[in-house]
Amino acid sequence: MGKLKLVTHALAGTLVSLAATTAVAADYPEPKEGTYIAKDFKFHTGEVLPEVRLHYRTIGEPTGEPVVVLHGTGGSGASMLTPAFAGELFGEGQPLDAKKYFIILPDAIGHGKSSKPSDGLKTKFPKYNSEDMVDAQYRLLTEGLGLKRVRLIIGNSMGGMHTWIWGGRYPDFADALVPMASQPTPMASRNWMLRRLKIELIRADPTYMNGEYTEQPKFLQLADVFYTIATNGGNIALQKIAPTREAADKYVDQRLQAPFVRDANDYIWAWESSAEYDPTPGLEKITAPVLLINSADDERNPPETGITEAALKKVKNARLLLIPASEETRGHGTTAMAKFYKKELAEFLESVPRRAD
Repeated sequence: MGKLKLVTHALAGTLVSLAATTAVAADYPEPKEGTYIAKDFKFHTGEVLPEVRLHYRTIGEPTGEPVVVLHGTGGSGASMLTPAFAGELFGEGQPLDAKKYFIILPDAIGHGKSSKPSDGLKTKFPKYNSEDMVDAQYRLLTEGLGLKRVRLIIGNSMGGMHTWIWGGRYPDFADALVPMASQPTPMASRNWMLRRLKIELIRADPTYMNGEYTEQPKFLQLADVFYTIATNGGNIALQKIAPTREAADKYVDQRLQAPFVRDANDYIWAWESSAEYDPTPGLEKITAPVLLINSADDERNPPETGITEAALKKVKNARLLLIPASEETRGHGTTAMAKFYKKELAEFLESVPRRAD
């Protein structure tokens, strides 16, 4: 591992502590925040921004083995610091013990505190894709943090998709890959249909004004709640939660009335970034062992199509852990709960040899 360099934006100052509320759920060190500025960042469209801000959080000491944790669409590194995920993995004696590992949680381009449309460019912000986001993460890790390799890249949902891209684009960088709630296949079918429809719904809102809105479009939260219920939660679990129409109405009302702070352009850019997702060209280039963790009730990545198993045949050393559906699982959201796979994750990491720097 190369010597660590912590680089922060002039306005961000030195690394600062994340709000204590994110760290109290488990026995692991309090996260720290930092920012790296990538100069002259070139997007796949050919557009270049003189500076792209890449924000990140770290847990543990830089002397530990580096582990990269990638978040889902619309989230940030902070969204992975939940009791159900970090609380099951980062504590002492747990699979990603922060006393042993140096855990890095980047905010992807367009997300969290990294550069995004709402910073000022609005619709003039370049349309980024999965490869742009992975390239930015690579620059953060190598240029910003001085790393030559990492022990593990693990990602959930969009982070799982990016883990597949990582494996083909930078095959020698990680010892092990754990994509979750994702498929090593092109974006398509109902997954893309519903993504496109919710984007169309927001753009159809008269208050969107082609991205020059003065207040957030009213359809933004409605589109988000519709998509989330349609593609997350699990059939068995939702049946238990809402066995009657009255209970279903109450559930929807609660979701629509919940606090919702999002920017419409950021939202559209983030979800459209998956349109060109296709890790297929890089699958045969993957050299790191892969543990794919999916759930049997994942609405966005239904296992019954068989396309995941077919694609995995192109990967040299990959296996699938499919979590059975139950009242305890949550469809696409199941992999946010590490209790379902932390034993298998620990065993997998134990079996993976370390590469030389």
